Amino acid sequence: MSADKLIVTAAICGAEVTREQTPYIPLTPEEIANEAFLSYKAGASIVHLHVRDKAGKPTQDVEVFKKVVDLVRTKCPELIIQVSTGGAVGMTPEERLQSIYAGPEMASLDTGTTNFGDEIFVNDMPLIRHFASKMAEINVMPEFECFELGHVSNALRVVKEGIIKGHLHFDFVLGVPGSCPADVRNLIRMVDSIPEDATWTVSGIGRHEFEMAMLAISMGGNVRVGLEDNIYLSKGVLAKSNAELVEKVVRIAKELGREIATPMDARKILGIKDS
Repeated sequence: MSADKLIVTAAICGAEVTREQTPYIPLTPEEIANEAFLSYKAGASIVHLHVRDKAGKPTQDVEVFKKVVDLVRTKCPELIIQVSTGGAVGMTPEERLQSIYAGPEMASLDTGTTNFGDEIFVNDMPLIRHFASKMAEINVMPEFECFELGHVSNALRVVKEGIIKGHLHFDFVLGVPGSCPADVRNLIRMVDSIPEDATWTVSGIGRHEFEMAMLAISMGGNVRVGLEDNIYLSKGVLAKSNAELVEKVVRIAKELGREIATPMDARKILGIKDS
């Protein structure tokens, strides 16, 4: 097991979850920022942000992102802010990329096209290179978001080409309908495919969230939880906040002997300068 402390990321609202599915999904900038603060208090050191427009629909509007980022920094300035450049299926690349200009430390970088339910989430190599180059220009650290094993290879291509330098961090998103299933064999294969000095997180989707979390904790990886990925605290029981999901994974980690990383710890592990 890695000696590093466990980095917990809270994925606050995503682009897909609606109030019809759960009344607890935060939609306004103030609600999103408050959920980020509560998640931080529960043990998260990174917050993964999507934002919504006034109608509650997904948007990548940089002004909305700036408002949320500013609110989060006011409430918990040490928290690492990671914005999504995935946005929602169907958005244009330039629309998706707006978020990196809101002042985050990190951004997700999707490294391959995948089936996403009944839709197709398009990320070809020119787009991956373009996003990576823009992140490098403004010193935003990418988190390589991999839905399939081949996406790891694509991520390593932009590293080999010299576009991305420094510490490498991966997020393995497993269990999306139409993409790589969430099971131990797939996780092990993806972990074995990254450089030894890289770090990684796993995002188990839906009912796989805590199963994947336990595997990652025991394997020395890190964990993402949150209402973006899973709206249930246990079978049939809706989580009333992102903080409840963070609290559960923190309890599991402590039972398995992993200490929880503070935002300062996470910055050292990931090579991110203090804010």
